[in-house]
Amino acid sequence: MGNNRKTYDFASVGELNTVFENRLVEKSAGFPVGIKTPMEMGYDNAGPFKMNTSLAEQIRDNFRNMIQTNHGDRLMLPDFGANLQGLAFELLTENGDILAINRIRKTTTKYMPFINLKTFEPIQRRNDDAGLASVGVRVTYSVPTIDATEYAIEVIIYSGG
Repeated sequence: MGNNRKTYDFASVGELNTVFENRLVEKSAGFPVGIKTPMEMGYDNAGPFKMNTSLAEQIRDNFRNMIQTNHGDRLMLPDFGANLQGLAFELLTENGDILAINRIRKTTTKYMPFINLKTFEPIQRRNDDAGLASVGVRVTYSVPTIDATEYAIEVIIYSGG
C-alpha cells in the first residue's frame, strides 16, 4: 500500500494575492482626509493614527474642536474658538445662551464660513458630584458645498463649583 497522502506545512500556506488585495480595499474604504480626534492608534494600513475618510467627517471633527476651544488655547490664533468655558455657569439662562450663540456664530463666520448654523440647544447633565457643573450645547448645521444637509454636534463643558 503506497503513501498517497500530502503533507502541508502551515508556514508555507499564505493567502492568495486576490484575497489580500480585496482585504486591503475593504479596510481602506476611502482616502484619508485628516487625523481623527481624539487621536487613536491606527491599525493595518491606516497609518500610525486613525483618519477621517470623508470631508463631512473631517468638517464635523474640526467644528467640534473649534467650539470646544477657548480663546488663547490655539497658538498664534488668540481669538480662535467659541470661548464657552467662561459661560459654564451662565448657560441655561437667556443671557448666557445668547452670549454662547453669538460666540459660536462669530467664530464660525470667521474660521469656517462654509458652515450654515441652524439651531442651538443648551444641555444640562446631572452629576453625582455636587461640586461639578456639567452643561453643554447642541448645535445643528449644514454644509451646502458638500451636500451635507443636517448634522448635529454636542459639546459638554465641565466646571468645578
